[in-house]
Amino acid sequence: MITRTLVALACVLSTLVGAPAYASPCTTPSIDGYTQWLASGEGTTVPATGSLLVRQGHGYAAKVAFLNAEWHVAVLWLGNQFDAQADLTRSKGFALTYSATDDLYVQLRPASHWSGGDKWVTKIPATGGKIVKRFFSFAPTSWTWLPELGQPSYSFPQALTDARGLVFVGKTANQLDFRGLQVDGYRPPHV
Repeated sequence: MITRTLVALACVLSTLVGAPAYASPCTTPSIDGYTQWLASGEGTTVPATGSLLVRQGHGYAAKVAFLNAEWHVAVLWLGNQFDAQADLTRSKGFALTYSATDDLYVQLRPASHWSGGDKWVTKIPATGGKIVKRFFSFAPTSWTWLPELGQPSYSFPQALTDARGLVFVGKTANQLDFRGLQVDGYRPPHV
């Protein structure tokens, strides 16, 4: 009873003080306002498709297991819907709070070149299964491409102009647990 009362009070207070809708405990499940953490169905993963969000304490985590030695794909839509995009040209990068049992990569996928594996990537190092917070720069020198997936036909600065998603890819078995994401200078819209 007390918990329900506190949640209701928090909802009312967040409305009165003008807090962003996603900061309120009475909204859609999210991690730092990002609601669309998805298993794409590419590669053998658990879950195979659908949302990665699971209840974690008072909030949510995005959890996925990559199985087998094959390419796996987990997607985050930056604008909380597929057809949204963000101009990240003034952003310094993003802070990710996560754990991973093996190395993987994150692709910055622009709306103009969404499909295919030929994307700009930066390495997300393994954490030994421990939750850590790391900053990943949007400096072009911090990003590369993987010969196995192909060279992008566009520049990395072009990818920043119409960023649709961060796509986590890996070719090894991996247990992933995402707990936080803050993109410098960008807030996801509440949809």
